[in-house]
Parts: sequence; structure tokens; C-alpha cells
Amino acid sequence: MLIALIAKDKDGALQTRKDNRDAHLAYIDSTGVVVQAGPFLDAEGGMCGSLVILDVADMEAAQEWAAHDPYAKAGLFASVELIQWKKVIG
Repeated sequence: MLIALIAKDKDGALQTRKDNRDAHLAYIDSTGVVVQAGPFLDAEGGMCGSLVILDVADMEAAQEWAAHDPYAKAGLFASVELIQWKKVIG
């Protein structure tokens, strides 16, 4: 099942993102369930959120993954949505 994780950073949290980026990327690499991922960018090109496509067994697995993401543990996000996604192109 493909799940889109759509997260928006808290205002003024760029340093939190930078401080936890290496741990976040290591988590992505170690879990093996991320199909695609990357940051959202603001008008100035600064990172301000995340889009992560997970390939997991069910929504519970996606919720578990999201809860253990170092960004989430660091309190980076103002909001997080998990939405089932269907790949059509690409």
C-alpha cells in the first residue's frame, strides 16, 4: 500500500530540520519503505515541509513509521497527514 506523508514544518523551525536531517535520512535508508521523498520549499527556496511516499503493509505501519521519524521526534512538524496514494504515472 502506498501512503503519502505530507508534513508542514512549524514556523521558524529550519534549524530543527537541519539539526535532525542526517538522522532523518539515515532512518529513511534503514527502514527500506520509502519510495520517494523530498522537502517542500518556500518562496525563497528554503525547506519548509516534507513529502514522503511510503510502501507499507497498511495505514498502521505508516503511522508507526511517521511516529519514529527523527523529524517527528524532534517536534519539527506543525501538521502531518497520511493519505493512501495510487501511483498512476512514473
